[in-house]
Amino acid sequence: MGIDPGTNILGYGVIAVGNKGPEYRIMGTLDLRKEKDPFIKLDMIFTGIGRIMDQYRPDYVSVESPFYGKNPQVMLKLGRAQGAAITAALHRGIPVHEYAPRKAKVAITGTGSASKEQVCNMICRLLNIDFTPEHLDASDAVAIALCHYYQLISPLAEIKTSLGWKKFIEENPERIKK
Repeated sequence: MGIDPGTNILGYGVIAVGNKGPEYRIMGTLDLRKEKDPFIKLDMIFTGIGRIMDQYRPDYVSVESPFYGKNPQVMLKLGRAQGAAITAALHRGIPVHEYAPRKAKVAITGTGSASKEQVCNMICRLLNIDFTPEHLDASDAVAIALCHYYQLISPLAEIKTSLGWKKFIEENPERIKK
C-alpha cells in the first residue's frame, strides 16, 4: 500500500504482487477539505486509512516523505498527516517504509523531475489500467507502492549507503581487486 500524505487531499493506492508482477487493486483519496479542525483531520486519516488497511491487509505500507518546503506550517501539517497514516499501519503491525517523491518518480518514469501527469500515465501503462483520477494524489500513492515493490525485488536494494557497501565487501571479499 502506498500513501501520499496530505491534510486536504490524501492519496492512497494498493497493489498486489503475484507471479506476473504488480497488479492494481485500488486507488483513491480521502478528501479532508470540508473539515476545518486539524485534529479531527488527523483522526479522519487514522480511521480512513485504517479501514482501507483492514480491507486490503497490505504486507507493507510505503509513505511519501514530506519534501522540503519554504513554509514551516505546511511541513508541520504534512508531517502530522504522515504520522497519522504511519500510526494506522503500526497499530496493525504493518511495516512502514518512507520514500522521497523524487525516488518514486525515478522508479516509475526514470526521471526525478517527472510531472504528476507523467507519473499517472506510467502507472496506467505499468499496471495496464485506464484511469484518470480526480486528484493525482491517488496515482502518486500507487507510485510510492510500486517504488517499494521495485526496492524489494532489486538485488542492490540493501546497498544504499556506505554501510551497505561495507557489508557487501565483508560478504564478498573475493570480488574486491587490490
